[in-house]
Amino acid sequence: MKTGIVCAVRGCHNNWYKRKIYLEQECFNHRTRTRAECGCDAPFDLYPLLKNEESLRLWLKALNLKKPPKRPYVCSFHFVNTRPTEDHLIPEKWLGYEVPIKTPRRRVRRLTDTDDSHCVEEADQAVPQSESPTHKDADTQWEVQALMDHTYILGQKKNHVCDRETQCGGEEPLAHAILKNDTSCVLYTENFKMHVMDQILMTMMKLKLNLLQGDLAECFAVSQGLVSRILSYWIDTMEEHMRIYIPWLLRETIRSTMPQCFREKFPNTTCIIDCTETTLQKPHNLDSRGESYSHYYSSNTIKYLVAIAPCGLVMFISPAYGGRCSDKFITQESGFLEYLRPGDEVMADRGFTIRDLLFERKVNLVLPAFTHKGGQLSDEDVTATRRIANVRIHVERVIRRLKVFKIISQTVPINLAHKMDKILRICAALVNMQGEIIHEDAD
Repeated sequence: MKTGIVCAVRGCHNNWYKRKIYLEQECFNHRTRTRAECGCDAPFDLYPLLKNEESLRLWLKALNLKKPPKRPYVCSFHFVNTRPTEDHLIPEKWLGYEVPIKTPRRRVRRLTDTDDSHCVEEADQAVPQSESPTHKDADTQWEVQALMDHTYILGQKKNHVCDRETQCGGEEPLAHAILKNDTSCVLYTENFKMHVMDQILMTMMKLKLNLLQGDLAECFAVSQGLVSRILSYWIDTMEEHMRIYIPWLLRETIRSTMPQCFREKFPNTTCIIDCTETTLQKPHNLDSRGESYSHYYSSNTIKYLVAIAPCGLVMFISPAYGGRCSDKFITQESGFLEYLRPGDEVMADRGFTIRDLLFERKVNLVLPAFTHKGGQLSDEDVTATRRIANVRIHVERVIRRLKVFKIISQTVPINLAHKMDKILRICAALVNMQGEIIHEDAD
C-alpha cells in the first residue's frame, strides 16, 4: 500500500495516506459530508525538517538520527504545541526511544565524624528522581558541650537522626501521560487488539448504562475512534445473531403457555400491542425535525411498536419511526400484520384505530370501551374495561423492562439514530432472556 509521506520518528506510523483516508470519511458531527468538506481538523499534520543547518542538527539529535531520512517529516504528535514554535522548535514528545533523565543536583546537609568533634559539611550530591520519596541514614550523635560554642556545630540531642534527609518527588509515569492523551496518540500510532469478551462487555455497557464514548475509552484504555468502531461492529453482529430470540410463537404454544389470568377472561388472545416513545436529539434537518416531533411529549422522539404474547414474551418489535407517526401507521407499515392469521385476537389500547385493518385478515380486536360525545359507560363496559386493563398492563411492564436499558430510556443522539432499529431488537432479545413477567399465580 502506498503511504506517501511518513513520520520520521521511530515506531510512529502516521503517514499522509492515513490522514487523507480520515478526511475522506463521513463526519460524525456533520452528517452526509466528509470531514474535508465540513472543515473538521485532521487528526495530525506532518511538518518537514527545517533547512537551517543548526535547526536540522537539533532535529536529528532529538530524533536520534545520524542523517536526515529520504522524506524528512515529523507529525504533530511529537511537538509540545502540535507544531514547531519559537519556544518548542524541535520534536520533544514520544520520540521512539528512551530519553535519559537528567538527575538534578540537590544541596544535602551531611554530618561527618572527626577525631574530636562533629562538624557539618555541605556537599552537592546527585539525587536521582527514581529514589523513594524519603531516605534517611541515622547515626547516634552525642552532645559535646565543649564544641557547642562554635557556629559551625549543630547542637544535637541524643539519638537524633540527622545524617541525610532528602525529599524527592517522582515525575508522572510516561505510560499514564500517554493514556491521558489517548485520542491524539494511540488511535493513529498503534493497531489495538482487544479481546472479544472485552468488546462484547463494552457493547453491553453502552446498551445498559449508555456511557459516553469518552467514558468507555477511559475504562478500556483505548481511543474514542476505536470505541466507535467496536460499537458499530458489535451492534450489527449481535442483532444478526439475536433476532432468533424474538420469535412469533405458534398458536398452540401461545395457548399452552397462557397464564391463568388470560385463560379465564381472554382465552383467544394472541398478542397484546402498544406503542412507546424515546426522546431524540433535535435533528438539524427541518424535515426530520418535523417528522420526529411528538405532540404528546412536546419534543422530538422515535416511536416503535411492541407486541408480546400473553406469557410476556416479546414476539415483535418494530423499527423506529418518527414521533409524529400514528399508532395505526406504524402498525400498518412495520410488518406486524403479516404475522397475524385468521382467528387471532389482538388486545390494544383505545388509540389503535386498526379495526378495519384487522377485519380484512379476519382478526378480532379487543379494545377498552370509550365514551362518545360526553356519554357515560354502562356497568358492563366498565367491568370489561377493568378486566382488559388488568391484563393489558403486562405489555407496559415489558416496556418498562425494555427501558431499563438506558440507551432506550435516555435521549438518543442523532449519530446513533440510524442504529436504533437494531438496538431495539437487541434489547428485546435480552429482555426475553430474563425471568418471567407473568407468574402462574398472577390474577
